[in-house]
Amino acid sequence: MTPLPLFAAAAAMPLPLIAAAALWGGPWAGLAVLYITLLAFVLDEAVARTLPALPDAEEFPVADGLSALLASGHLGLLFLSVAALSGDALEPVEKALLFSATGLCLGQIGNANAHELIHRGSRGLRGLGVAVYSALLFGHHASAHPLVHHVHVATLRDPNSARPGESYWRFLPRAWIGSFRAGLRAETARRTRAGKPAWRHPYILYSGGALAALGLSALIGGWGGIAAHIALAGFASSQLLLSDYVQHYGLQRATGPDGKPEPVGPQHSWNAPHPLTSAMLLNAPRHSDHHAHPRRAYPALTLPERGPMLPRSLPVMACIALWPGAWRRLMDRRAARWRARPVSPLTAA
Repeated sequence: MTPLPLFAAAAAMPLPLIAAAALWGGPWAGLAVLYITLLAFVLDEAVARTLPALPDAEEFPVADGLSALLASGHLGLLFLSVAALSGDALEPVEKALLFSATGLCLGQIGNANAHELIHRGSRGLRGLGVAVYSALLFGHHASAHPLVHHVHVATLRDPNSARPGESYWRFLPRAWIGSFRAGLRAETARRTRAGKPAWRHPYILYSGGALAALGLSALIGGWGGIAAHIALAGFASSQLLLSDYVQHYGLQRATGPDGKPEPVGPQHSWNAPHPLTSAMLLNAPRHSDHHAHPRRAYPALTLPERGPMLPRSLPVMACIALWPGAWRRLMDRRAARWRARPVSPLTAA
């Protein structure tokens, strides 16, 4: 199987399972949860850890089309699940499984895909990524991620870079609030320099998109629809921040004699080589290459020859990060070795 069909199969698999669960109940949501969690772990460990990259010239049109289809599916899935969760057709156990499956899908695959879209040069593709983030009540990420995180990653000026010894539970509110504020400042400064009118500020668009999405959920399910929407959005957003936490935990850019941080290199992001979750998450675990080439589409991303590697797949490490003691025992020494390592032998991926 060539890489692009693998991305399509791995990332799209939960969509029909969750849709069937929302429409008919039964075991479908449980199958989606098992696919995203247990089956992904087993296959990651069982198959060879080599997922080839496609040359840039071959992958852009089809990869962008897949991202657009996935984003449309994720938006539809959000409101379909809101209708099912706020309705009376499903039993409580079925609703619990549906909530878990939808939240995991939107938080992991939906986030990874929307992240790809906000880095695309096309206004339409980027707008679709903004729509997904706004529907998940996290629209500010479309500004904070490129303008703050990519500029200040692995420094104290980046709210989304986890500091050594910081638990995920301390990182979560700091990163959410900090990225909202930092993105707002960056967007405001950029628009002031360009002389653009205040009424066209992106944060107005993000807020309007969030209100429109909540309004649609209210039409679908009343107050129950709003509650279901907010709960799903919160679950999904917490996973986005969990991914940020894992991918940069404890890694810091050295400060040069001029007081400026060193250039971003492969040593400032954690990576993972596991093939199924790499395909399912559109190569998000190849994070060093993404920071080196933010506009490089996901099928062309590569793993660094010498760079920080997570001991388990990204989703497994995210689960471990929920337990601060276990996380620190596993990661603190690894992160300390990379902070102490000379920069000169490392080259950008």
